[in-house]
Amino acid sequence: MNTNKSNKLALWDSRRGRIVSRIGKWVGGQDVQIRQYSLLNDLFLQKSYMQVLVLNATGRLISAELGCWLENNFMVMSYPDARIWCNQIGAFAGELHSSPTAATAAGCLAADSRAYGGSLTSKLAMEFIQRARLEVEQGLSIEQLVARVPLKHGKPAIIGFARPVARHDERIEPHRRMTAALGFTDGPHLTLANQLSDYLLATFGMGINIGGYTAAFMSDQGFSPDEVYRIKNLCVASGVMACYVDQLDQTERSFLALQCADISYQGHPARSVPVID
Repeated sequence: MNTNKSNKLALWDSRRGRIVSRIGKWVGGQDVQIRQYSLLNDLFLQKSYMQVLVLNATGRLISAELGCWLENNFMVMSYPDARIWCNQIGAFAGELHSSPTAATAAGCLAADSRAYGGSLTSKLAMEFIQRARLEVEQGLSIEQLVARVPLKHGKPAIIGFARPVARHDERIEPHRRMTAALGFTDGPHLTLANQLSDYLLATFGMGINIGGYTAAFMSDQGFSPDEVYRIKNLCVASGVMACYVDQLDQTERSFLALQCADISYQGHPARSVPVID
């Protein structure tokens, strides 16, 4: 038996019928341990929910300022607008009188997307900006960096830059003001993202969006792409729930109602079905 397999079997035997955790533990009637902290003595009434969320997801107890930054970032990632794909899931769930938990879970799953949503897109945008920073530090120019990116509809396909509908992202300037007000300065990733945005805006008419800004900012705070993916996995939940509630007392089947004439059928033409005696 090889050593690797032997070690696995020994580990499995040592954990037979036991749950081993490096994260936390509930001590019934006394306290809860989260990492190296006491929930009731170190965190409760002293830290925010966002700080505890990040602690659970990454092991880092972030500052109150960064917790505030993330909470406000979550706030603008979840518009109560049923035209947004994940929110349509919530609206349909409300129309069907599904449970609020099912609606939220389904909406968040719909937003776990490479194209939109704020969680997986943040991970991918962070991977790009962190890789780009290393390449620029090694001498690659902004123009060369962009030239290496595949084109989509004639424009560089860079996650974190441009938007599918409105070119201007209304969330960027409020985030810049918030970042400064909370005492943060632009680090190397955000500086590069701003330079890249200026070039893309001047050359292709596509500037940075909130995903790109968040990716660069969180990179400057020392987070990995996977850590931010975990932190932001439910960031659309608020908007999903709003659209769920909006449809709960609406007339049945009234959300995105269609008539047969609204459907463009492009399959086989109508044909008769032979009758078998």
